[in-house]
Amino acid sequence: MIQALYNWLNFGKRQLSRWITLAVSTCLVLVTLSAVAWSQSGPVTITFLVRAVEAQQLQLLADQFEAEHPDIKIDLVEGPNAADNVENLYTTSFLLGDSPYDLVYSDVVWIPKFAAAGWLQDLSDRVNDDELSAFLDADVAAGRYQGGLYRMPFRSAMGMLYYRTDLLDEIGAAPPETFTDLIQASETIQETTDVPYGYVWQGLQYEGLVTNFVEIIAGYGGYWVNPETLAVGLDSEAGINAVKFMKQVIDQGITPAGVTNYLEEDSLRVFENGNAAFLRNWPYVWAEANKDGSPVQGDIALKPMVHAPNENPAACLGGWGFGVAASTPHPEAAWEVVDFFTSRQGQKQFALEYAYVPSRRDLFTDPDILAKFPHYEQLLEVAETTVPRPPIGQYAQLSDILQRYLSSALTDQMTPEAAMTKAAGESRRVLNSDRT
Repeated sequence: MIQALYNWLNFGKRQLSRWITLAVSTCLVLVTLSAVAWSQSGPVTITFLVRAVEAQQLQLLADQFEAEHPDIKIDLVEGPNAADNVENLYTTSFLLGDSPYDLVYSDVVWIPKFAAAGWLQDLSDRVNDDELSAFLDADVAAGRYQGGLYRMPFRSAMGMLYYRTDLLDEIGAAPPETFTDLIQASETIQETTDVPYGYVWQGLQYEGLVTNFVEIIAGYGGYWVNPETLAVGLDSEAGINAVKFMKQVIDQGITPAGVTNYLEEDSLRVFENGNAAFLRNWPYVWAEANKDGSPVQGDIALKPMVHAPNENPAACLGGWGFGVAASTPHPEAAWEVVDFFTSRQGQKQFALEYAYVPSRRDLFTDPDILAKFPHYEQLLEVAETTVPRPPIGQYAQLSDILQRYLSSALTDQMTPEAAMTKAAGESRRVLNSDRT
């Protein structure tokens, strides 16, 4: 009897110990699950890299988005100002296979490379054709690659011709339409006024030189690369004439000899100081050249780029937009950020605040924007002439080839014919194409 009681008590102790252990384990599991649930219900962070110059500006929309979406935070990582360096940082992060970026804030020329590498999600099922029709056609086209849509346009940019209205009035000339008109007006202004130069642009061996060439070759009725057939048109008559025009304005002193070292800011400085009649540049110039104290304030206008007779003007497409990284663990939240930034209200506020050009067509004639920036009506005329750089995966290689041979021609190391023949040949080898 006593032994039975003793056994029963020992059994109870063991059971009690097991119950206590089970209870403690259960509590630990519940605490862990609660922590996981809490972390999952906390804000999701969407991260992307931007140029330093735009980081603070984009923070305006990021703050508004977070106020409306308390479950999503935006982390704007400040990168270098040079677009090429930002592209390299994105590329490195994706190549390493553990990119911290949920979105790619992308220049127009990055999309073919990033899409071909599989680093971006196809957004075709997130936006329909009616919604896309609100954007400039060229901006949408720049986000496409092999039938997919990999970039939503946010802000646009396009090359254009600025000119001094006071100088044209003084010589009794209309704004130039053709390459010949530009040369003749420049020569007359140089001969009859104290303005030393006619036409300034960007001639350094970098992507800006390519954008100038794209407009000029198109203005002669030609093309660089046909993305559908991979035909190369650099050694065509139009391609050679484009280089000859660029060299002619240097040789005749219409353009400063130092243009082969000019970036955008260098050419702007010559123009805004009153030392040139014409300037090829981007939309940001308007605000800079019209700021208080500028010698040309109130005396400038803009128009599409000049072209050959019976050909059309062309404006090289620039601008930035958003792609969703294929590796993001938060695709839905990432898309919400894209949708907000590229919305009509988002683009309108960004344009009003910082004078960037929107990619939504109707904002060019929005009363609030025109009240502050009346020149946007002329910008729309330019925007309708935009042409993209070739949307192909080998774009970076092709651009490097073209930059090198253009620079060789402009600095008298090669003739235009020889430079374009070499550039075309190397380009065809990269593309594995023999089409012309």
